[in-house]
Amino acid sequence: MENEIKEEKLEIDYSKIDAKVEKIIKLAIWYMSKMNPESIESRIRKAYEFSKQAHHGQFRKSWEPYISHPVESAIISLSIKPDLVTIESCFLHDVIEDTDYTYDDIEKLFWTDVAKVCEWVEKVSKVKYRAEDRNIWSLRKMFVAMAEDIRVIFVKLSDRLHNMKTIKYHSNPEKIERIALETLNIYAPIADRLWLFALKNELEEECFKVLEPEEYKKIKHELSSMKDSEIAFRKNARLEIDALLKKSWIKYDIDFRVKSIYSIYKKMKEKWYEKVSDLYDVFGVRVMVENIETCYRVLWIIHNTWTPIPKKFKDYIALPKPNWYKSLHTTIIGLISNYRKQATEIQIRTYDMHLQAEIWIAAHFEYKENGSIVATDVDWIKEIKDAVENLGNSDFMDSLKIDVFKDRIFLFTPKWDTVDMPAWSTPIDFAYELHTELWNHIMIAKVNWKTVTLDRELHNWDVIEIITDKSRKANPLRLSFVKTTKARAAIKSFLKKENKDLHRERWREILNKYLERIEMPVLDKDLSILRSIDWREYSLEERFSFLEQIWNFSLTPSNLIRKIVKTTRSVEHKKWNLKNELENEIECTKDIYIWWEKNIDYVLWTCCNPTFWDKIVAHINRKWIITIHKRDCLNISKLSKERLIWAYYEWDERENILVHLKFIFLNRMWVLKNLSDILYSMNINVLEMSSWKQSLSESYIDMQLDFLDYDYLIIDRFLDRVKLKMNDTFVSVEIKKIEW
Repeated sequence: MENEIKEEKLEIDYSKIDAKVEKIIKLAIWYMSKMNPESIESRIRKAYEFSKQAHHGQFRKSWEPYISHPVESAIISLSIKPDLVTIESCFLHDVIEDTDYTYDDIEKLFWTDVAKVCEWVEKVSKVKYRAEDRNIWSLRKMFVAMAEDIRVIFVKLSDRLHNMKTIKYHSNPEKIERIALETLNIYAPIADRLWLFALKNELEEECFKVLEPEEYKKIKHELSSMKDSEIAFRKNARLEIDALLKKSWIKYDIDFRVKSIYSIYKKMKEKWYEKVSDLYDVFGVRVMVENIETCYRVLWIIHNTWTPIPKKFKDYIALPKPNWYKSLHTTIIGLISNYRKQATEIQIRTYDMHLQAEIWIAAHFEYKENGSIVATDVDWIKEIKDAVENLGNSDFMDSLKIDVFKDRIFLFTPKWDTVDMPAWSTPIDFAYELHTELWNHIMIAKVNWKTVTLDRELHNWDVIEIITDKSRKANPLRLSFVKTTKARAAIKSFLKKENKDLHRERWREILNKYLERIEMPVLDKDLSILRSIDWREYSLEERFSFLEQIWNFSLTPSNLIRKIVKTTRSVEHKKWNLKNELENEIECTKDIYIWWEKNIDYVLWTCCNPTFWDKIVAHINRKWIITIHKRDCLNISKLSKERLIWAYYEWDERENILVHLKFIFLNRMWVLKNLSDILYSMNINVLEMSSWKQSLSESYIDMQLDFLDYDYLIIDRFLDRVKLKMNDTFVSVEIKKIEW
């Protein structure tokens, strides 16, 4: 709500907007053919008139009446053929936030479902994005809303797309960029996971215009210059396919697609292409037929007429994608040799498959006279709901990155059943996807019939066999490498039921290494150092729970020590001579990184007196002086959030562990190469490495490895891999030194 003018002075011409609403009504009546047309018209018109009256006197930055935005959002939503609740919610989605009307008002006048969707949309609207750091609690709200009613995200995607189309009217460049990043990194991937491709492509294109304007103009210009080629391609491809299929007495339709501008940009970057014309799949052909048998018949005819490219054929009918997308994809050479000598992609599908591919989840609407039933069996949304309810913030963010915003792969069981998993999943993730309780006892994993380590990353079409032993139990080590929400939650649940005494010594050992590093007393029998933290007294069992959180990655050792020091400093614990310790630490680590840069001038602000042990944030004032504050400083809440930037002490951001290992291997060729391959595949940094021949039969290899402290179990995984992959040459290993 940008500007308000007294209603009695307004004479707004709503005629163009009214005309658009009439088109919405006609289209809704057309595709909701089983519903009463009068009921459809009445409900849409009622929602529109109420929203128009509620927003009367409000204008957008373009100086259009505000009601134009809800109407345009409703028009955008029609691309997925939504139900009436979705359309009504598009008209009403800003009423709760921007007018005096409340949830109760909407519930009284409309369906309860409409009021709930509008309320959730208002909450989701508070999601903010800052570079690569998301507001976790806002994201939690978004996914709770999606899990409760998928129509919330339908409305939000439509709302966001229209906002992106009109974002040029914003005057703040920083805000424009933030909104574009937010859209590209949150909303477009969600549209992609819901297979709403038209919405996804439009969202990406609008963001691309903002974030890379020069690249956008360049590709747009090249596509415009290829317009004649596109027209010739469409005309001649149709003639060629008509000539081929008509004589076969097949009933069919032909459609064409042009690769989206953002997809072209990503493909050009990936392949290092300089021109759009270098891509072979800018234009594509779709052939729609009546049934599956005819799909394969058309494929056979095409392959017998033109040359198919090896490894470019995909049968998504026999092996559907995770969302049950079905189609045959093939790439051929020679379709239109006179106009386009490059390869051409052809998709072959039934009419039903085409509808499903275009609007997937929206195709699951079941229209009813009194509302509608929406598909609720969206597995990945259920998983996110579990993550929202069961995981801490860091785990929740990891689950988003894996379960939502990343690619998917297909895996096979030994019986050739298909399993859809996030890319980079491990055999452990695969096992828990199949059976939670049974796979707590996993012993061996085989990928493509070869034994592998349990942390191996899986690839598309791998065949996975899991071998179990009921005497085996889930190992907390697995929490350091599993990727999926389901596996992580299942392992944690299992460990909570186990005898914790079995693991407590290992927990104690991890924290002691950190305490020794800053010359603090190690843990005694009663864990006395953990008795009082954050000005609260903890029982012995609660103290052990801190160690358990370190072990299962819910809490990092650095953060726990920070809490200990902060509390003990406040009561001046003389036994540890803490004052001198802190002064020494501050003296040797006074460098602060701002925007990931070390040499930026700053001032430590006196309002909160930030010290080395505090989490900090930087602020740029109007004189462009950078001041450093505690993150919980009261003054921060009064400052413009747009002028806050990331800052941290050097020690706080990156903690390293150095490990010195000494291996003995049988004297064989390729030992050093195989060892290096394992290190490379696990992204472990090698600081030093030396080898020498000890005898005719054995060789020694000494190495010093470097990795981040939060990945402190990677050495266990590294040694497991060495023993498994190099078992024919491995003799022994000694951990000579660990520096934390």
